Amino acid sequence: MDRLSAMETFVSVIEAGSFSGGARRLNVGQPAVSKSIAQLEERLGVRLLLRSTRGLTPTEAGQQFYERARRAIEEADEAELAARGAGASLSGRLRVCAAVTFARLHVVPLMKHFLAAHPELTIDVVLDDRNIDLLEAGVDVALRMGELGDSSMTARKIAQSDRFVVGTPAYFRQAGIPATPAELARHQAIVYERSGGGSAWSFRRDSTEVAVAVSGRMRVTAAEGVRAAVLADMGVAVASQWMFAPELASGAVVTVLTDWALPPVDLWAVYPTGRMASAKARAFVAFVEAALAPAASPAAGDGIG
Repeated sequence: MDRLSAMETFVSVIEAGSFSGGARRLNVGQPAVSKSIAQLEERLGVRLLLRSTRGLTPTEAGQQFYERARRAIEEADEAELAARGAGASLSGRLRVCAAVTFARLHVVPLMKHFLAAHPELTIDVVLDDRNIDLLEAGVDVALRMGELGDSSMTARKIAQSDRFVVGTPAYFRQAGIPATPAELARHQAIVYERSGGGSAWSFRRDSTEVAVAVSGRMRVTAAEGVRAAVLADMGVAVASQWMFAPELASGAVVTVLTDWALPPVDLWAVYPTGRMASAKARAFVAFVEAALAPAASPAAGDGIG
């Protein structure tokens, strides 16, 4: 039995969630896949999969074997790519994770260009605002914003965005334009309950720092909620340029207090701890980094106050 082929079969079954799904991914018959897994378990002397009416579940040994087998396959792909030369196209499967709004606006629309450059590559995009366990989810690389809580993660900062106080022209016509940060206390704030958000907004101008406690009737835990509430003329929010890029460009959303600066937000490429970043993951990160590099934040004069 070819060891690498058996690993590829096992990884395909795990990721597809069934023998039939793994067979479809490998373009072989299901009996061949079942036989390969049975031979693998016999050779290793351990049970790798638990079979039930609800599907397949890896045993503890199976999960450990999956993680190492997947890594071995990636390293074999790396070796082939290196031998073929830097101009070779990427192939196989790449699994990336990003926050829902950021991916919808800035990652997914660009995927056609990345895939066109690598016709043998398949991408799984996991959309999740939470900081999920990358190893458990089988993610090759995640795009995360803000401060990274786990210092043990392998990460690299690839972009940065300014943050602004934003709202719609209709809201500001009704509520007035704040002239100072302190006046925000009289406004309805859309409070984003995630890292970098909250109800305490800190501003800086030259050597002056001001912290304002805001309040409002709407608190949300995902960026999509912030966008929906702001676009419904419900109040003001602190948001990165990335979050409202289309609306800031069109004027549907405007910035205020642009002579005051808010702490910017960083974008990080995060790799699973203990795993060498694959060529596919590195190429994807470089692609995103290049795509975001030309994006300019709105200048102070672009707002209405």
